[in-house]
Amino acid sequence: MAHRGALNLLRKNFRTLKDGNLIRALQSEIAHELSSNPFENQRRGSLGDFAIEFDDPGSHDVVLKRRRAEEEEEEVAVSALLGPFVLPVEISLEFPRWVSMKVCLRKPGFEPVLQFDCSVSGKSGFAVWRALCRPSPGRVGIWDYRGPDFRSLDTQLQEALKDYLIDKGINEDLTDFLLLHLHKKEHSQYVKWLQKLESLTGKDD
Repeated sequence: MAHRGALNLLRKNFRTLKDGNLIRALQSEIAHELSSNPFENQRRGSLGDFAIEFDDPGSHDVVLKRRRAEEEEEEVAVSALLGPFVLPVEISLEFPRWVSMKVCLRKPGFEPVLQFDCSVSGKSGFAVWRALCRPSPGRVGIWDYRGPDFRSLDTQLQEALKDYLIDKGINEDLTDFLLLHLHKKEHSQYVKWLQKLESLTGKDD
């Protein structure tokens, strides 16, 4: 029975050693992230005519809505979240991820919504991938025609639609704000995740 007790003690010490290695690695990563946050002191872009409608600290996305000067003006809403990491040659060194952005516009008194699916990167600004005419907010049926690939449209029409978005406030100031804001948000969430792991793995069995 003595050898079984020694074996259990050895296993416990080995597990403690492994746990200690993990905790030290987590603490090192947390210290690194807190001391070298590349976004902390950056100030760029602005909301312009938009206000933040939803931005929960635990969520991935942010929702903006344009402040209307008159009730007759159309509603303009923007939702954005970070996309996945992409190849280094395709991104800005400043921002390692691109932003997926949807812009929805609706005229007062009309149910259909015009939606633009866009992407934003620090290297190439914002690009439009698709323009949809949705029958109502929040509804696109699986068989509904979603419109052509934006790049297949006539070049002049592409430029006119992008200029239309810029006129509605989807400009470089706004996209710069979204890039920085979402990267700051993701960095904060990553640090909190590391701290939660440290707390959980540091608990006694």
